Amino acid sequence: MRGLTGSGGGGGASGDAVTDGGSGNRTGGGGRHLTRWAASSTALAGLAVIGLFAVSCSTGGTGTRDEGPAGTQPVAQITPTAAAPSKARPTPRVDAVALLKADTRVSERVRTDLKPCTGDEYPVDTSYGKLTGGPGADVVVNVMTCGDSVGVGTYVYRPRANGTYENVFTTEQPAVYGTIDRGDLVVTTQVYGKKDSVAYPSGEEVITYHWANTRFSEEDRVHNDFNRAVGAGEGDFPEPTEPTKN
Repeated sequence: MRGLTGSGGGGGASGDAVTDGGSGNRTGGGGRHLTRWAASSTALAGLAVIGLFAVSCSTGGTGTRDEGPAGTQPVAQITPTAAAPSKARPTPRVDAVALLKADTRVSERVRTDLKPCTGDEYPVDTSYGKLTGGPGADVVVNVMTCGDSVGVGTYVYRPRANGTYENVFTTEQPAVYGTIDRGDLVVTTQVYGKKDSVAYPSGEEVITYHWANTRFSEEDRVHNDFNRAVGAGEGDFPEPTEPTKN
């Protein structure tokens, strides 16, 4: 039996031969263990490299996510602010017809002829604005005819502190109309010749009045002459021409 297993140092040598250099099957098994260990080591090394790569990327390195941390910056939010309500008080409206009929500075003819055109509609235009620097808005009233809307009188009423109104300007003539323009009173009067129709006056006078020292004073006057040939007949539009080029 010992002869089969070997003896002494020879047995040791034989054991070494059996372990390291024995049959091919055992030697092959040992090679596979070495190969598996080498593969495992390589895989672990690869995982370690990937782990280090991920750590470097997550700690601010110049890796693939170098564009900056996602979701760490606060998002700016704009809260819409409600528009502040206007503090301007609405201009109180006046009964312009009542003012005119109770005003002795308005001619009796205008007061008598002042009647509704249809229903309750009177031929009266009313404008509100700052003209005299009073405690409230001044009132400009224009009276017209019902048939052709030609102005027959312009009046300015200044508010008093007690809520009543004072007539501070009156002009009564055909085709007159007053407006408020940047704090001044502008009165336009159409000028008619003997043969002029209501629709085609010969010209107009535009007078600007400015309030100073408790009264209106004339500040500017413009006269415009109209072309009498305009509107005399019907005609075709001229053919368009091309602009000249240099």
